[in-house]
Amino acid sequence: MRWMHAARRSLFILAVLAAGCVASQSGYDEQLADRGPLTMATAKDLTGYLRPLLEGWNRTHPGEHVTLVELPDSADETHAQMITDLRDGVRGRFDILNIDVNWTSEFAAAGWIRPLPRDRFPLKSFLAPVVATATYDGRLYAVPYVTNAGLLLYRKDILAKESVSPPRTWADLERAAEFIAPKYGMDGYAGQFLPYEGLTVNAAEAIYSAGGTILDDEGELVTVGSPAAQEGIGFLVRGVQEGWIPKKALTYKEEESRQAFQDGSLLFLRNWPYAYVAASARTSALADKVGVVPLPGPHGAGTSVLGGSNLAVSAHARHAGSAARLITYLTSEPVQRQVLERGALPPVRAALYEDPELAQQFPYLSTLRASLMTAVPRPKSSRYDQVSLVVQAVVHDAMSGHESPSAAVRRLAYELSAIPPR
Repeated sequence: MRWMHAARRSLFILAVLAAGCVASQSGYDEQLADRGPLTMATAKDLTGYLRPLLEGWNRTHPGEHVTLVELPDSADETHAQMITDLRDGVRGRFDILNIDVNWTSEFAAAGWIRPLPRDRFPLKSFLAPVVATATYDGRLYAVPYVTNAGLLLYRKDILAKESVSPPRTWADLERAAEFIAPKYGMDGYAGQFLPYEGLTVNAAEAIYSAGGTILDDEGELVTVGSPAAQEGIGFLVRGVQEGWIPKKALTYKEEESRQAFQDGSLLFLRNWPYAYVAASARTSALADKVGVVPLPGPHGAGTSVLGGSNLAVSAHARHAGSAARLITYLTSEPVQRQVLERGALPPVRAALYEDPELAQQFPYLSTLRASLMTAVPRPKSSRYDQVSLVVQAVVHDAMSGHESPSAAVRRLAYELSAIPPR
């Protein structure tokens, strides 16, 4: 994506004090002399907002200079490179990591990131659903940094010409995608359907919207073998079979799908809020032509997967105290405001969604907040990497016409059950 969304080690728990002293709260009284320069790893910053934020930190914290390392914009590639570094232990380069929300459980279970003290971060000021993405086994292992929810972008100019309301249900979406889009030389609907993390997100949203689940809340029981899960996968498969999802969408990631929509090739697009900002900008060919609504479901509003990223401290961070202080800075309300204004990334601070000035500047905020408050995390699992690989492979095969939705659900249940525990 751009949007660009995982305990064995518990030796260190960080606490940021006003005097700058960092103390362990895990039963160890060790005083850590841990202020100093940091290296922060993140997926590629496609909007260029992050470096200016870190430059602000560097100007006021000369002894704690942060060097930013940008990894690929592909979630899978970023995940692989972070794991390679974390496995290097003391030789690793990264002190602080901007991780997809669903990697928290995996990284924590592997002992790659440090537990953090809840009382040192303003978690009550965050949107309630986002905090759960930063926990594993009842402990805080990261701090929410940005959040995200999938939205449905649509060509409001075209729907207005046809006197059609924005879709509220899958049936509404299918009907307009199949019959209205071709009248304007357009494809009907797309999401992120290449077999990578984006497809896992799209598949999970379809399954959740239909009332199904993939794993239980603890990530220990496979629950995908249900009629609801089959209905969700069937929605995606049917779209390709009937043609209102173009076959080329099976190669789309976030940016490819956004570009197709912004070029005028799509009537509807499932994507993250950044795509709405880009497509509706004054410099865009679609300025004043883009609308946005929550994702539809079978009988009404659907369910978005909770996206975004969390900030975590490497288990081998050279200066863990400075890392915790940087997290406090990046999640402060003034900086979170800049995250939205400069990067078009949804902040985790709840108060910013009620700010009249921001609501005028970002008219989709109320829609986004409604989607965020009902959004659901992807399956929590210490083997999330394997879970995601199975989901994306099976669903892509089904959408490619290689197996039916019912066969896909049976295969999902079998292959997910065969993933060994970490």
